[in-house]
Amino acid sequence: MKEFFGLDDEWVRSRPDAWLRRDVLIAILFFLGALLGLEVWRALGFSADSLWPRWALYLSAAIGAGPLVLRRRFPVTVMLVTAAHMFVMGLTQVPVMSSIAMQGVYFFAIFTALAWAPDRKLVTLAAAGLVLFMFGWLSVQWSVAAMNDDLLDSYNAQPAKARDPWFGATAAAVLQGLMINVLYFATAVGAGANSWRGARARAFAHQQAQTITRQAGQLTEQAVVEERLRIARELHDVVAHHVAAIGIQAAAARKVMVKDPERATDSLSNVEASSREAVTQMRALLGTLRADGQHTANGSGEPTNGAARAPEPGLNDVAALVAGVRTPTFDVRLDDLVDVDVPANVGHSVYRTVQEALANVQRHSTATAATVTLRAGGEGNCRYVEVEVLDDGRPRAGTSGSGLGLLGMRERVRAHHGSAEIGPRLTGGYRVRVRLPLAASTRNKETP
Repeated sequence: MKEFFGLDDEWVRSRPDAWLRRDVLIAILFFLGALLGLEVWRALGFSADSLWPRWALYLSAAIGAGPLVLRRRFPVTVMLVTAAHMFVMGLTQVPVMSSIAMQGVYFFAIFTALAWAPDRKLVTLAAAGLVLFMFGWLSVQWSVAAMNDDLLDSYNAQPAKARDPWFGATAAAVLQGLMINVLYFATAVGAGANSWRGARARAFAHQQAQTITRQAGQLTEQAVVEERLRIARELHDVVAHHVAAIGIQAAAARKVMVKDPERATDSLSNVEASSREAVTQMRALLGTLRADGQHTANGSGEPTNGAARAPEPGLNDVAALVAGVRTPTFDVRLDDLVDVDVPANVGHSVYRTVQEALANVQRHSTATAATVTLRAGGEGNCRYVEVEVLDDGRPRAGTSGSGLGLLGMRERVRAHHGSAEIGPRLTGGYRVRVRLPLAASTRNKETP
């Protein structure tokens, strides 16, 4: 019962836009319906016994329908006012009270109170008091009617007992009204409470949808930031490697500069190449960290756990990755067509792309085989390395994933100023094709 009426619930139903205009229209429609009902009553000749003029009946109908204008603003008050109107009209102006439109007004007022009242305890007590009052009144009428029937039977030549009824005609009429009122009040109260609970459920669902949308945006932003920081740390390691190599080569050149100038020249050439590559990768690092105010948990650019990290895998590790993924039920073919030196940061991004693509095939596809192709090429003075992962499976039901892996993949491509083609193929299956540009100083591999 407490849950049904929301007695302990603090949620307040908010009024919709233009609620006053709607309720004014509803009140006018009920009033016009009441006028029509009165004229029907008059046309049938039932108003001959009425002592009230037409304008007085119209005014009573307006007083009964008028409070509906504020039914959402003061729902409990409107319910009590219309209930008092019903009681008074039932004693003085039966044609007004018994019209279908006015019965609709009384029903609508009770429904509104249970559907819109913010104080659930107050409206429940008010509705219970109203129901008890109405049924108490009907009980008194039943008692009076039963006494009248007994008196009539005592003076009737053919008493009602000869027809073997359970009660007299007047008591039967009151009992019929009682049954109608039970259905009337129970329906109004139940429908109003259900309307309030439905509105509360819709409000909570809308609030949860907004929370999920907001959290999804936060997760996406967090994934982008974490991926950028991870790329920055990886590039930091590569740049640190080149700086260390520069120091070693410079020291070697200094030692042999007098005794062996040719070896010193080679060492200085290596220093020049390493420094250029380090500058290129540092620019990529700055591009990755272009967003202001993004830091790790401890405010530095390093991992918060401080643990030593193993060397990051590169292009030469793709073969081992493919071999580790290959199983008796999932075959992976590797076509390595790369014949150029690839910078460590680019090779690592290629490795991560293959790793993520194969993991997605295993998780989200029905494919039993995949093809990984590594190739290098050029367009004018721009050299590039490209990786393509293909499969011929169909999406597996119930494994849509979060999309954060693809987001990280695209972020890597963007950090290298590359391009990506990720999505389903027209002929079936899925394609991941990533192209990353190489530095202008990349040299062909020496063939044995």
